[in-house]
Amino acid sequence: MLMTLRTLFHQMMRQERLNFLLTNRIPRRWLTLFMGWFSKIEHPVIRDLSIAIWRRFADLRLDEAKKSSFTSMHDCFTRELKAGARPIDPDPLSLVSPCDGIVGSCGQIDGVRLFQAKGFPYTLLDLVGDPELVARYRNGCYATIRITSSMYHRFHAPLDCRVRQVTYISGDTWNVNPIALKRVEKLFCKNERAVVHVSHAASQAEILVVAVAAILVASIRLHFVDALLHLRYRGPNLIPCDAYFNKGDEMGWFQHGSTIMVLAPRGYGLHECVIDGATIRMGEPLMQVPSSAHEKFNG
Repeated sequence: MLMTLRTLFHQMMRQERLNFLLTNRIPRRWLTLFMGWFSKIEHPVIRDLSIAIWRRFADLRLDEAKKSSFTSMHDCFTRELKAGARPIDPDPLSLVSPCDGIVGSCGQIDGVRLFQAKGFPYTLLDLVGDPELVARYRNGCYATIRITSSMYHRFHAPLDCRVRQVTYISGDTWNVNPIALKRVEKLFCKNERAVVHVSHAASQAEILVVAVAAILVASIRLHFVDALLHLRYRGPNLIPCDAYFNKGDEMGWFQHGSTIMVLAPRGYGLHECVIDGATIRMGEPLMQVPSSAHEKFNG
């Protein structure tokens, strides 16, 4: 029995090393740029073969999609859902998940320290690059949500809010799967990302929605920003905007799978069902808004 467990462990480690090598020790930038071009090819044979291969290796479900046919693999990746496919939690004290995904590291921020995986810490400054934001979210709350390649790739407003600024941080395109997160220190802080500054309509507290790109992605579309944020984007890095969203309204999308992080100030707490490894869908409760903030707004 002990030998069998050892054998299984060594096989798993070999598979993890192979996965890491195949998805990271390659020309990540050029492969990502190529995939961005290739996925938009609208030739029926290329489209059908690409989607068939994708379905062969991933749990791709298209029964919830708004349409049943797609012009390209990119069209399938960025698919919309049927109306009502994601009910939005109506509780005014509920900050909902902005996307479908798998909950990664989450919880209270330890001073300025967060974790991407057990034993792999990083700091708020590493992630957002702004000392003022570091002070604002010290001892706050965070949740990391990984969107796998087969999942719905659009993300939505976690609460009624206003967006006035986006901070774009250029970076690499490391894979964001658990295998890479256990091997690459400060991975989220190395990758390309867009920090969306969200003001909660009720409390006026600012929430951060951080869209982290990854290999084969590196392209973030925000409805309220004119430019497509990708590897060839050259600035500006601070993008002013002024957009209003109701809870659950669509904010943008990724090209392929990636990660959304939500950061909230002190006083916010995770919903009881939000634990490492749990699957969550857009519109389900993610965090609890402090009751004092809601009472202040309605008082």
